[in-house]
Amino acid sequence: MTYSVFKKEIQSDPNLLPELDQYIIDIAKNAGLDNDKLNDLSLSFSEALSNSITHGNKNNISKKIRIEVLIDENKMTILIKDEGNGFDLKKIPDPTKPENILKDSGRGIHIMKSFLDNLSYNFTSEGTETILVINLK
Repeated sequence: MTYSVFKKEIQSDPNLLPELDQYIIDIAKNAGLDNDKLNDLSLSFSEALSNSITHGNKNNISKKIRIEVLIDENKMTILIKDEGNGFDLKKIPDPTKPENILKDSGRGIHIMKSFLDNLSYNFTSEGTETILVINLK
């Protein structure tokens, strides 16, 4: 089985989001991801990266975000690692519950889970790693 690997390290600058979204779209297109899934991946990647910059690294431009894309013939895996302290997944409110429907935030993880084939997190002493997986076929 052959793998393609792409790596990028950036500052925690939200102004880089459009450029990085295009970077992921280009990689996904070359990997053969169809247009419907391409939109799902783009939205999920942008949300995950924004979360890493805003919540993980607290918009601290001196902190880094590391992005790694792994592609095999079946799937595309994106690892986004920030330098933040992490969070408790159990404390994220369910945005589909009536008391949370009108809240301005808190839907990102729910949306990503609905668009991706898998979403997971690794919490380490060096930071939080968000792992996005989408099947190519």
